[in-house]
Amino acid sequence: MRKHFNIYLLRLKIILLMLLSIFLICTCAKEDSWMSLNYKVTKLCQQGRYPEATEVAEEALQLAAKTFRSDHPNVAASLNNLAQLYRVQGRYAEAEPLYKQALEIKEKAHGPDHPDVTTSLNNLALLYHSQNKYGEAEALSKRALEIWEKARGPDHPDVAKWLNNMAALYRAQDRFSEAEALYKRALEIWEKARGPDHLDVVKSLNNLALLYHSQGKYAEAEALYKQALEIWEKALGPDHPDVAKSLNNLAALYRAQDRFSEAEALSKRALEIWEKAFRPDHPNVAKSLNNLALLYHSQGKYAEAEPLYMRALEIKEKSLWPEHPDVAKSLNNLALFYHSQDKYAEAEPLYKRVLVIKEKALGPDHPDVATVLENMVKCCREMGKKDEAESLEARAKNIRANR
Repeated sequence: MRKHFNIYLLRLKIILLMLLSIFLICTCAKEDSWMSLNYKVTKLCQQGRYPEATEVAEEALQLAAKTFRSDHPNVAASLNNLAQLYRVQGRYAEAEPLYKQALEIKEKAHGPDHPDVTTSLNNLALLYHSQNKYGEAEALSKRALEIWEKARGPDHPDVAKWLNNMAALYRAQDRFSEAEALYKRALEIWEKARGPDHLDVVKSLNNLALLYHSQGKYAEAEALYKQALEIWEKALGPDHPDVAKSLNNLAALYRAQDRFSEAEALSKRALEIWEKAFRPDHPNVAKSLNNLALLYHSQGKYAEAEPLYMRALEIKEKSLWPEHPDVAKSLNNLALFYHSQDKYAEAEPLYKRVLVIKEKALGPDHPDVATVLENMVKCCREMGKKDEAESLEARAKNIRANR
C-alpha cells in the first residue's frame, strides 16, 4: 500500500513539474511576444509613425496586464510607453493616468526617493509642461532633482540633466535669470565630468543658446550655436539628424535678424539631412519644411512659402493626433500666411480650428486663446462680420483683464 502511495506521489510530482514547465514556457513565450511588440513600437516611433506605434503599444499593454502581476516592472514599462505616445500626439488626458499608474508601481517597488522613480516623475512633469501647467511640472522636477542630489551628490552628471530640465521649465515661463543660472551650472558639471567636446556638453551649450536667443541676445546665442554645431559635426558627421537640429536653430537665429540668405542655406541643408535620414512624411521633416516656409513668408516670397506650409500641415495631420499642439502651430502659421495677404476667407476656418485645439489643451481662459481670438477679430472685421468681431473681442479682453 505504501509502495503504491509513493508511486502516486512520484507521478503527482512529475505532473506538477510538467505543468510548471508548461506554465513557464507559456510565460516565457508571452514575455518574448511582449518584447517583440515593444521593439516594433520603437521602430515605428523612429519612423515617426505614431498612430501605428500607438496601436502596437496598446496591444503590448494588454499582453503585459495578462502576463505579469499588476505591479510588475514590465507593466510599468508598457504604461509608460503608451503614455509617451499619447503625449507626443497631444492626447494629454489619456496620458496622465497611465503616467501616474507607472509612477505608483515604481514608488511601491523602490520607495519614493529612489532614482528609478525619477524617470516617471520627469515624464509626468513633461506632460504638465506641455500643457503649460508649470506649477505641477516644477514640483515634480524639483522632487526629482532633490532625489538625484541626495543619491549622487550635487556635481554628478545625472544632476546636470535635471538642472537642464528645470531650466527649460523656467525658460518657458520667461524666468530667464533662474534658467540661466541652472543652465550654466549644468554646463559646468558636464564640462568637468565629460570634457569640453562631449555631446552632453553640446546639449547644454545649445540650451543656453536657446535662452539667449529668446531674450534677443543674438551675439551670445550665435557663438554658442556655432560651438555646438562644430562639436556635433565633428562627433556625428555632417549628415546626422542632430546636426540638422543645430542647423535649424542657427537658421532661426539668422531669420530673427533678417539675415535671410544665411538662414535659407542652413534651412535647406537641415531639410535635406532629415529627408535623407527619415521618411519624407516624418514629423521632423515637417518641422524643417515649416521653418523654411516661415523664412520665405517673412521675405514676402508667398509662392515658395505656401506649398511648404501645406506639406508640413499634411505630414503633421497624418502622423500626429488631430488636436496635437504641433498641428495647431501649422494651422496657425498657414492662417497667418493667408491673413498677411488679406485672404481672410482662407484664414478664418484655420483660426477656428486652432481655437478649438488651444481651448481643449490649455483651457478657455489661457492667453494663447486670447491671441487666437484677437487674430479672428481682425479677420471678422475685414469680412464685415461686425457682431462676431465684437463678441470675440470682448472675450479676448476679458481673458487679458483676468490675467
